[in-house]
Amino acid sequence: MSFKDWLLADLRVPTTNETTHASSAPWWSVMCLTGVDYFSTLGYQPGIAFLAAGFLSPFATLVLVLVTLLAALPIYRKVAAASPHGQGSIAMLQHIFPDWFGKLFVLALLGFATTDFIITITLSAADAASHIVHNPVVPAWMHSQMGATIFILLILSAVFLRGFKEAIGIAVWLVAIYLVLNAFVTIAAIAHIAQNPYVLHHWKIGIAESGHSKWGILGVSLLLFPRLALGLSGFETGVAVMPLIRAKDEAERIRNARRLLLTAAAIMSIFLIATSVATTTLIPPEAFREGGEANGRAMAWLAHHYLGEGIGSLYDISTITILAFAGASAMAGLLNLIPRYLPGFGMAPEWARASRPLVLVFTAIALFVTVEFRADVDAQGGAYATGVLVLITSASIAVMLAAKTKRMRWIFTITTAIFAYTTCANIVERPEGLKIASVFIVCIIVTSLLSRAWRSTELRISAVDFDPSALELLKDDDDQVIRVVARAPEEGECVEDFDAADANLRQFHNLDPCECVFFFEVERQDASDFSNKLRVRGRRVGTHRVLCACSPSVPNAIAALLLKLRDYTGNVPHAYFRWAEVHPILNIFRFLLLGEGDTAPLTQEVLRRAEPAVNKRPIVHVS
Repeated sequence: MSFKDWLLADLRVPTTNETTHASSAPWWSVMCLTGVDYFSTLGYQPGIAFLAAGFLSPFATLVLVLVTLLAALPIYRKVAAASPHGQGSIAMLQHIFPDWFGKLFVLALLGFATTDFIITITLSAADAASHIVHNPVVPAWMHSQMGATIFILLILSAVFLRGFKEAIGIAVWLVAIYLVLNAFVTIAAIAHIAQNPYVLHHWKIGIAESGHSKWGILGVSLLLFPRLALGLSGFETGVAVMPLIRAKDEAERIRNARRLLLTAAAIMSIFLIATSVATTTLIPPEAFREGGEANGRAMAWLAHHYLGEGIGSLYDISTITILAFAGASAMAGLLNLIPRYLPGFGMAPEWARASRPLVLVFTAIALFVTVEFRADVDAQGGAYATGVLVLITSASIAVMLAAKTKRMRWIFTITTAIFAYTTCANIVERPEGLKIASVFIVCIIVTSLLSRAWRSTELRISAVDFDPSALELLKDDDDQVIRVVARAPEEGECVEDFDAADANLRQFHNLDPCECVFFFEVERQDASDFSNKLRVRGRRVGTHRVLCACSPSVPNAIAALLLKLRDYTGNVPHAYFRWAEVHPILNIFRFLLLGEGDTAPLTQEVLRRAEPAVNKRPIVHVS
């Protein structure tokens, strides 16, 4: 097998009718793939919560858990039902906002999604590298934060170049071991609190010294929620990897995806509350600060102090491995999300449907981001939270707009307001996330439009089908050398209009009065769509034979029909056009944006690219 064959081995076209995936797995296994990102935040989320809220950390974490269970989970249960093949909330919004506006909106959301997933990959790798670098038993030659981060990214890339199945298998073991160790550490910490109630007394004193009343604690916890929003990172990824869930049909896939989301949210909520209480009451406040022993590794601190160095070291290894692999769920999300949009929009090359070339592209971007941020975990936190919150907010908007009853719409409106506030608060406090997302958005839009222009004269029609009435009309041509006359639907439907067009055609091209001709009318659909299947219908208007179809691009539809007629009859067909009285440059923009223009030369170019052999190429006549 050549390198090209290996690189494009899984090239395929995702469609909304797919119900299986080459590397499908049980829902609980796929949950582990998303969980290497979602659950791995237990390693640093308690520390982030304490730095944000101090002794109020458990209350702020409780707000996070309530938002998770009462807002994010219901929203993504709806998203899963509306996108059983991993399209996510982006597809819901695209349906609500069609045409070019919808496409540009999708590209902007893909920019935020790319920000979320890429920063997930780089931040997790950098955090794993930080655990390696600061471990006292690690040899000095491994004390390079940048080197360790890059090495982890390359290992992740190698795993995905092997395939999804290997990634899922690794994720199951990593998550199982990590959750068991976290359970041991949490139980040991809670047991110590029960045996030493004075630590709770010290915690209450810390709360009292903060000077907040009960309502004040609630208010502060609500205001601090945006800083803890990293704990919501698993939902969009959980929907994006739905194609990997093994199921007999769409209904079963949706049920399994909902089980995945509920189970992951329940596990995470229990751990978040328990670990927040344990770390806040047992770890000295100064240990959380930059350079402290618990900074970024609060649960590891508890493991070493309450389970001994052996279990503590085992916990360190488990944390390092799951953080190193946390980017796997983000990579899986990207590999399922991007091929479903950009190639279908004509805004990426066809090879973008294959996973291995995308793995190489995303790895290169991750390495660039790592170098730009100097593999610094804290510097990437704002961008990570921004990507997560924008996607959750877009999902809540999509669900709100799609709500069928006023009562449900009001509930989701309140949820949308909560996430919109959280997103805005995070952007105001940490604007670097919006700046990074803007770079991704601009790059995606520019490259997408360039790709769309470059691919505009490709044969976009994936298939051409004749209905029985069209096939019956084609039998009228005795010599089966089909002559097609391009005609705009708006030119009139009465017999006199067709009589005049027929007379002009025969006069200009010197056709025999007995020669059989077929008029072809294309009703233009959403020009922002790139490809479609052509369904050709037939009808008679007086003595005239009329073929008609719908397509986002008129020249592509005509070219596809001509090639299909050639294959159907075994003879090269002829097409007849009139020159358009429009400036050529304007025609180009009309074709790119509206799917129409000077049809004759555009049809010829599509035919030239689709059929290199001149003697087999349909003949275009222009008058």
